[in-house]
Amino acid sequence: MKNLLKSGVAALALVTVASAAAADGKVVVYHWFEYMPQELVDKFTAETGVEVVMDTYDSNEAMLASLKAGGTGTYDVAVPGDYMVKIMAGAGMLDTIANGELANKGNISAEWADPSFDPGRQHSIPYQWGSTSFAVNRDVFAGDINTTDILFNPPAELQGKINVLDSQGEVMAMAALHMGIPQCTTDRDQLKALNAMLLAAKENWVSFNSDTAKEVLVSGDAAAGMIYDGFSAKARAEGANVEYAFPTQGYIAWMDNVVLLKDAPNRENALKFMDFLLVPENAAQLTNWTQYGAGVEGVAPLLDDALRTLPEANPQEGAGQAVFIEACDEETQAVYDTIWTNLKK
Repeated sequence: MKNLLKSGVAALALVTVASAAAADGKVVVYHWFEYMPQELVDKFTAETGVEVVMDTYDSNEAMLASLKAGGTGTYDVAVPGDYMVKIMAGAGMLDTIANGELANKGNISAEWADPSFDPGRQHSIPYQWGSTSFAVNRDVFAGDINTTDILFNPPAELQGKINVLDSQGEVMAMAALHMGIPQCTTDRDQLKALNAMLLAAKENWVSFNSDTAKEVLVSGDAAAGMIYDGFSAKARAEGANVEYAFPTQGYIAWMDNVVLLKDAPNRENALKFMDFLLVPENAAQLTNWTQYGAGVEGVAPLLDDALRTLPEANPQEGAGQAVFIEACDEETQAVYDTIWTNLKK
């Protein structure tokens, strides 16, 4: 999720190809696009002498597929969402961080120190957390936006003007909330209804895109769109008259995490990179830029005042519950994969 790396970071001296992974003095990071400021990368290199080589992806599923297709042994760390950490650990794709290998592990906030997706933080550290919902252009639609109908049964003003994230887990989770069914349902009637609902809703969508979820709202190419909370704040800052919704049916909570990959070619440097991100000053610099939340103690006093009153971080009274994406069993996931593939045709 969560996409925030200033345009300059796309060029990041990260043009170095991943095949250079095994060289000394490097850490090879597989990361979401637009999700770390160049200044923080430069600070890490200045302090450690370790060059950051970065490759990017736009969804958890794309990252997983790439690693399975031959990326193992190429990258040192990746930044999967909560449910994907559990999937990767179960597939044997993550290395174990031994006690004492991270000097700053004690800085992890208590609420994120022992998550269900990585008990005891054996494989990961918190990166950023936030929510996924949708934002609506108030110049186009002035009615109630705190309902998932905006995405799946939109008013006339928004029909044909909606961007949906190219992210299976988030779209499926939001659809389940809309229908009031379990995320990993095995009920055939519910699955058929889910498939039919999504195909009908697709007629009102103009695009599937995560890379430009913010840009299409700023440009007006979309009047509403699924988006991460920090991205919505960025869109407002760039002049879009958008409002972030907290649907009564619920919305998605997420935590992105830095994981140590199995067979990391630069394991020692990977641990240095992870330890660096657990320093409160560094976590605060990242959070002030992304406008999400940190999972590190000591960050709050270092945050910009504006972050405390962000509309995207303060659900209205009556908002639905924030829920994490669930990891389905293999057989159930195969059904959801089929629904997603048909939806993308």
